[in-house]
Amino acid sequence: MLALNGGMIALLITVGICAGFAKTGVSTMNILNVMLMSQVLPAKDAVGLLLPILILADIIAVTYYRRDVKWRLMLSLAPWVLVGLGAGYVVLLFTTDRHLQVLLGTIIGALILLQLFRDKWGFRWEESLPRSVWFTALMGAVAGFATMIGNVSGVVMAIYLMVKKLSKQEIVGTGAWFFLAVNLIKTPFYIQLGMITWSSASVAVWVIPAIAAGAYLGIKLVPLIPQKWFQMIILLLGAVGAFRLIVG
Repeated sequence: MLALNGGMIALLITVGICAGFAKTGVSTMNILNVMLMSQVLPAKDAVGLLLPILILADIIAVTYYRRDVKWRLMLSLAPWVLVGLGAGYVVLLFTTDRHLQVLLGTIIGALILLQLFRDKWGFRWEESLPRSVWFTALMGAVAGFATMIGNVSGVVMAIYLMVKKLSKQEIVGTGAWFFLAVNLIKTPFYIQLGMITWSSASVAVWVIPAIAAGAYLGIKLVPLIPQKWFQMIILLLGAVGAFRLIVG
């Protein structure tokens, strides 16, 4: 049973707001969520507890952005994402909490570097990327692996969808539908691994108001916030969290 003391309740409300905000605004914000949860819970418990919260946030996002989706891109990714999910499941099956903690920290650090690389050289990089099967396969497999391991593939999907020249609305909408589908697929595997229990799943239900508040803030405030500075703050906090995860 999860101990819901004052500190944990405050953390879950923060995570709920961040999850809603990430799904309707800045996808990289979920890096912060994983970092926060992994500071107070064993790595597998943190990842499992976060998944139902993310699914509820996904449902809110797809309700709002239900028409802003490119189904063709999702279907082209599907087989490669399944490969990544399978690889991630095998890792979860055999890894310990400590090893997963280090792996999460490493993945988060790599994704932060990827995001910084995109911010600095993104235009030239995206223009030079081939629109080929290998690129779709690589991004799909990495996204599937990262989301299965620790719910941290938002940066990967954002890059893939930007390369495909989608509008901001289509990036958010397609990403929302993608993660709702993938997170539902992951759920039975997390249950089988003991990462989701009735106790942890029930926590997500009373976090719904915080998720809804975060989603509303994402819809209303993100257009008003300088994206560059906001994202840099999130990535800086994520980098600190990744370092703490790795060093233990």
